[in-house]
Order: sequence, then C-alpha cells, then structure tokens
Amino acid sequence: MLEELKKRVYEANMLLPKYGLVTFTWGNVSEIDRETGYFAIKPSGVDYEKLRPEDMVIVDLDGKVVEGHYNPSSDTPTHVELYKAFSNIGGIVHTHSPWATSWAQAGRGIPCYGTTHADYLYGTVPCVRNLTKEELKAYEVNTGVLIAEAFQTNDYEAMPAVLCKNHGPFTWGKDGLEAVHNAVVLEEVAKMGARCEMINPKVGPAPQELMDKHYYRKHGENAYYGQ
Repeated sequence: MLEELKKRVYEANMLLPKYGLVTFTWGNVSEIDRETGYFAIKPSGVDYEKLRPEDMVIVDLDGKVVEGHYNPSSDTPTHVELYKAFSNIGGIVHTHSPWATSWAQAGRGIPCYGTTHADYLYGTVPCVRNLTKEELKAYEVNTGVLIAEAFQTNDYEAMPAVLCKNHGPFTWGKDGLEAVHNAVVLEEVAKMGARCEMINPKVGPAPQELMDKHYYRKHGENAYYGQ
C-alpha cells in the first residue's frame, strides 16, 4: 500500500543524517497522502543504516497503524495532531539538531537577525511553553496540541518551524522533502543566530522592511526569485 509514499518518506528520512540533523535515531520524517488520510513515518528506534523503504509505517489520522512490521515513531501522535490542525501541510520533520535544540533548551525563540532567516522563516521562530504535569500524561499528543494552539495567532505557512521548550524543533512543508529543507534552514539560522549574539551581545533584529523584502521575494503572488 502507498509504496511510492513509503519510498519518498524513506528518502526524506535518509537526508537527516546526510545534513547532520540527527544523532543515532533522534529524528523522523513523515508525509501524508491527503486523499486517503494515511501518512508514512519512520519506525521507532531503527538505525538509519538499517532502514529500507518497506520499513516505513503507514498510519491513519486516528494514530492507528494501517500497515507495517515495526512500531511507528514515538512522535507519531504529534504528527497526527499537526496534520489535523494544519490542512495545507504534507510533510513533518522532528529532530534534535544541536543548534536549534540549544535555543529550545534555553526556552528562546530565534530572532530574525538577517536575510538568510528572512528568506524562509517570516519573523521570530517561536518557542512554545513546557507542557504542564497533567499534559505530560499524553506527552506526544499534547505536544502537537500545544504547537497547533501556538499557531492560532501565527501563519504556519509563513513560519514552517517551531521550537518546543526543553525539547527540540519541528518543521513542516508541502511534502517530506520540503519539511527536511526547512529543518536544514532552521538549523543553519539557529547556528547563525547564536554566533551573531556571541559576536555582538547587543544585536537587534533585522529591520522589518528588510525582512519583508527578502521573504516576499520568494513567497506570495509577487515573488520573483528563481526560475
């Protein structure tokens, strides 16, 4: 079932170690087929070197395994909540990439200090609060619920990334590959932002008009970057 979807998700997952976004098995990519309501996701705790396309697990939007011989990622309930909340996304990535996770552990959003950030992420990358003791009982589900709540006042397409306090980043996109692309961008701007503050502790965000210029060169009806 959905063999092409499995293949795409396998290939997207294999990009995580390629770009240095994961250590051991600390990450996952999923992609949804909106027609069926099923998505494919990496199995839980399986080494990347041992993964095959057929190992990807098919899950429905109730979080039930439809097909697969492994357990799906432990983060599957979070992916479910995000797919239900964000109707225009087709892929999700979660990692513990070191620079983005460092900001998350510090409990800070990542300000937009320059045009690299502005090209892809509109504004400050938000960092959502910790879950309460009660919310932790359904940890993965409530992580997704918390992210979705945070984006009631944020544009999830203009800001395809979030940090979970004391945890790590999630990114998303139109498919798994775009979600991985956004995860790579997030890690790079997290690194640049941290170094920027090291060099100049008094640095302020880039001017709004510069952010707008760079973001809208690539996004929206008047975009003109690229072919």
